[in-house]
Amino acid sequence: MRSITVKNLTKIKKATPVIESKIKIRISFGKGKRLTIRGNAPNEFLVEKIIRAIDFGFDVEDTILLKNENYVLEFIDLKNHTHRKNLKDVRARLIGTRGKAKRTIENLTGSIMVIHGNKIAVIVDTKHLDITCNAIVSIIQGSKHGNVFSYLEKQGKRRRMFDEEDLGLKENFKDQKNNEA
Repeated sequence: MRSITVKNLTKIKKATPVIESKIKIRISFGKGKRLTIRGNAPNEFLVEKIIRAIDFGFDVEDTILLKNENYVLEFIDLKNHTHRKNLKDVRARLIGTRGKAKRTIENLTGSIMVIHGNKIAVIVDTKHLDITCNAIVSIIQGSKHGNVFSYLEKQGKRRRMFDEEDLGLKENFKDQKNNEA
């Protein structure tokens, strides 16, 4: 049993039926903004992450991705990566005109980003976690958007190449096993 405090209780209450139907867990609400999660330990841990993501600002449908063990929730604090005093401008750079920069990062990495105050939260698969965080930090630190997007495109192509490319090792390994038998 886990007990946590949330900020946006109304949003969590609306999401509870979806969470309980997707994951074998019970969520009950106590006094104030406290809630209790009951179930087996791995599910409790998972639901706690999901609730923290919803509380931060993610949609419940997006947070259900965390059910897949290849997806993670990562938080980045703006203050840890810049010395600028005007964090509003830093957030604006990250979002871009009408959200274009944020959407481009999401599209190139397959991630989902939420910016709230001085924190950025990202739900992304583990393969793209490093490049997504590097891109966000680069923009925070003042890199040109074009350079960051170019980096993401190159990394995406490189990943696809390694995912699809067979170096012949599988076939050689099969032949070696057959010869040993």
